[in-house]
Amino acid sequence: MSEMLAYRIHRFGGPDVLKRESIEVPEPQANEVLVRVRTASTNPVDIKTREGKYPMIGADKLPYTLGRDFAGVVARVGSGVKDWREGDEVYGFVGQGQGAYAEFVKVEESALARRPAEADLVTAGAVPLAALTAWQGLFDHGRLEAGERVLIHAGAGGVGHFAVQFAKVKGAEVFVTASADGAEFVRSLGADHVIDYHKQRFEGVVRDIDLVFDLVGGETQTRSWAVLKRGGALISTLTEPSQTEAASHGARAERYTARPDGRQLTEIASLMDKGRVRVKIAETFPFDSLGDALARLDQGHVRGKIVIELPDA
Repeated sequence: MSEMLAYRIHRFGGPDVLKRESIEVPEPQANEVLVRVRTASTNPVDIKTREGKYPMIGADKLPYTLGRDFAGVVARVGSGVKDWREGDEVYGFVGQGQGAYAEFVKVEESALARRPAEADLVTAGAVPLAALTAWQGLFDHGRLEAGERVLIHAGAGGVGHFAVQFAKVKGAEVFVTASADGAEFVRSLGADHVIDYHKQRFEGVVRDIDLVFDLVGGETQTRSWAVLKRGGALISTLTEPSQTEAASHGARAERYTARPDGRQLTEIASLMDKGRVRVKIAETFPFDSLGDALARLDQGHVRGKIVIELPDA
């Protein structure tokens, strides 16, 4: 177990910079866990990172293994690790460390949670980054409470479909923008109101929103100020909202980056096991076809998550 296969970049650019290589298996240090990856999922940040458009991963981090989240089996633990043992089935988000498009990944023990009991490893591998992004955006940054009104842009996507469900579990009234072919899907997740953005301008039908959860950016973010109630919040995963606009609306506004959190993943697993949150798998690809999986993600309009499956050990 001294070497493993991993997909790395040595420079930024297009699909051709992604290389499958044999590299050394990382050794877990104090409070770290080495996990044999069984599944991973694709996320837009993988493409941004590959292209050099993700500011938290600069040239000083190269060569860099892509892949942000995973599900797998604990292979080894470092000193001081108390909660995990070899053979435990876990899932997690790597943060800004070396990634999970590899046969093994090393993470802090606090980033891990036991995989949902009612989900297989394929389903579990689709969850961590998208679900944590939704959870932290709605609750840590958006401070969403029961009875409030939330507008979620792009509700049929990887992050969006978790956000719709988390907001409903919280007891919020959920408004969602989606394309016509995604409308029935987000309704099935519990959305109270669905706006087909091809046919309607959301600001013409929505008002007095407590929280706008922006997963689109650009013009959509700019137009969102018109629906936000005074004292509300506009939270984005993409571009920093205008603080001038925020002040004029008496609102909070921020952009954030998701962080690893095993405790939150444990809460999410509990909701999945109770049947209150489900995961939509759009497509699965074998590890050998990672490039094809990223190409499919780059095409856009993916409903749910794309999962990568690695061979059994």
